[in-house]
Amino acid sequence: MNEKFPMTAEGLKMLREELENLKNTERPNVIKAISEAREHGDLSENAEYHAARDRQSFIEGRIAELENKITRAEVIDPTKLDDSKVTFGATVVITDLETNQKHTYKIVGTDEADIEKNLISVSAPLCRAMINKTVHDIFEVQTPKGVKEYEINSISFI
Repeated sequence: MNEKFPMTAEGLKMLREELENLKNTERPNVIKAISEAREHGDLSENAEYHAARDRQSFIEGRIAELENKITRAEVIDPTKLDDSKVTFGATVVITDLETNQKHTYKIVGTDEADIEKNLISVSAPLCRAMINKTVHDIFEVQTPKGVKEYEINSISFI
């Protein structure tokens, strides 16, 4: 399974920072917590020990996941892409044709998605529906409330 993970340079930087924090801060802290909990005696009834071990398991799993994603990251430079159609890294302004409301989204990798910041994953249904479309194209997205239609107003790489 050597699938590449498309992401922006900022997304890769974010993953590297999280990995560094886990390795250099979180991992040593949890090892220390386990050591201190061991000093309290009977491990079978020691909630602090079990909580620290659970935390250690989570940290080690996340470290492995991040190392895997970083190794397989495919950083996409949006400035080198064709801005005539919607692709990874594009900032797209769309209009909901039912409400006439405009929305602006930037298409990013799965790990970078944050709807609060208008960053949508390249694998999200809305994104998949608009990939390769051009300005003024109308596209449909199946939502829990039925099919919604949108029009692409602009495509930029900022």
